[in-house]
Amino acid sequence: MNRVLVTGAISGIGLATAIHFLKKGWRVVMADKNTDNEVMETLEKSFDDKVLFVKTDVSKDHDVKNLYNKVNSFCNGIDCIVNNAGIIAHGLLHEATEKEWDDLMNTDVKSIYFTSTYFIPDMIENGGGTIINTASISGIAGDYQMPVYNAAKGAIVNLTRAMALDYAKYKIRVNSVCPSAVRTNMLNPDNIPKYAAVNPLKRICEPEEIAKAIYFLASDDSSYCNGVNLPVTGGLDVHSGQPK
Repeated sequence: MNRVLVTGAISGIGLATAIHFLKKGWRVVMADKNTDNEVMETLEKSFDDKVLFVKTDVSKDHDVKNLYNKVNSFCNGIDCIVNNAGIIAHGLLHEATEKEWDDLMNTDVKSIYFTSTYFIPDMIENGGGTIINTASISGIAGDYQMPVYNAAKGAIVNLTRAMALDYAKYKIRVNSVCPSAVRTNMLNPDNIPKYAAVNPLKRICEPEEIAKAIYFLASDDSSYCNGVNLPVTGGLDVHSGQPK
């Protein structure tokens, strides 16, 4: 049975991803600094011993070390890591506080370093696996008044490329998904019509659509995809900017 770790897993893209993998028969470890007992009770009732939740702040080394120990007790290793944990920040760069910068970089980027430190050595020893990072369209293009978020997601995009080069020889494929606006609690509901209006498909993305893209990159169906930063944007990223 395949085994996957999903960070930022209690809501949004992470939760949709965990559920999608569970439905495909994987054992799933869900890590998040937040808890939702109702969600976990429902999943445990439906999937029994195939799912484990570990409260984890992935920006903290000791938390990820604890996560690693819990994973090994639960399923004796991981075949896939979905580095999905992330937060967002708005405002001009010179107005951002140092704490805002550090919190976002630590949660979105440093967390990938921590999961890599603890889990990749075992993946190498076990003969390979897959890693999928949740980046963003904001990592391949700029946004107004989101420079800290742009910096973090841009770092994930190029980190994905570098990891893909370094770990290919160990049969570990590393890719990312780059969504546009997704219906999660990070998105202000009042802005949904605005995001939908500028998208070629005239709607925003649902978390389950990103989950399917992540699963594709985790599975053998994407066996020759490595270092790919996959836009899942409804075509938002392909426009040159010229008016009709």
